[in-house]
Amino acid sequence: MTLNICILETDVLRPELVEQYHGYGRMFENLFARQPIPARFTVFNVMNGEYPDEGARYDAYLVTGSKADSFATDPWIETLKAFMLDRYQRGDKLLGICFGHQLLALLLGGKAERATQGWGVGTHEYTLANRTPWMTPEIETLTLLISHQDQVTALPANASVVASSEFCPFAAYRIGDQVLCFQGHPEFVHDYSRALLDIRQQHLGEQVYNSGIASLDKEHQGITVAEWMMRFVAHDARPAP
Repeated sequence: MTLNICILETDVLRPELVEQYHGYGRMFENLFARQPIPARFTVFNVMNGEYPDEGARYDAYLVTGSKADSFATDPWIETLKAFMLDRYQRGDKLLGICFGHQLLALLLGGKAERATQGWGVGTHEYTLANRTPWMTPEIETLTLLISHQDQVTALPANASVVASSEFCPFAAYRIGDQVLCFQGHPEFVHDYSRALLDIRQQHLGEQVYNSGIASLDKEHQGITVAEWMMRFVAHDARPAP
């Protein structure tokens, strides 16, 4: 079965990065093309008011990262929250990355806010919690590229931690077999992370910037997370019409 995934794009890239990377939707398409589960993708930029037609059905809905705060009250964010709550109540599978990870936690009873730890950048390593069947291939620890100054600080009551670190205790979580979210960016590549660090160098400060740049020598496991997400969706997935 080929999975049918709706990607809800919640940002536009900085102008100097558009020619090479196009957008988060394209970056996710490139990522998922490198994992083995067959899937097709449709991208909607919700900042621009783009959404699936009322009758459209997908095996899962993925909310991307964004420069915006998940706890902000911009009209497009409120519209997205209403849309995702409706999808959750219908029993659809939901995936969240960074902003999406935080927004879904907020929406479903948790908390997200500016992190007292400050900016997380570069490559970061997480400890994995209890394994589940969709976490294939198995790995000992999870390493992802990150770029965030907000974090989930309280999980929804029915959520379980998937990955954590001292810096980011709720780095990944799931709600049963319906919701799976990651604070890190599996879709990032090292060159994109380096470009973001260079753009934000003055804002980050030399210590955070230099530490982030040095960490880019480490590999990351974005492709593994992509396969986990598709296996999570394929587990008991309802076929799209």
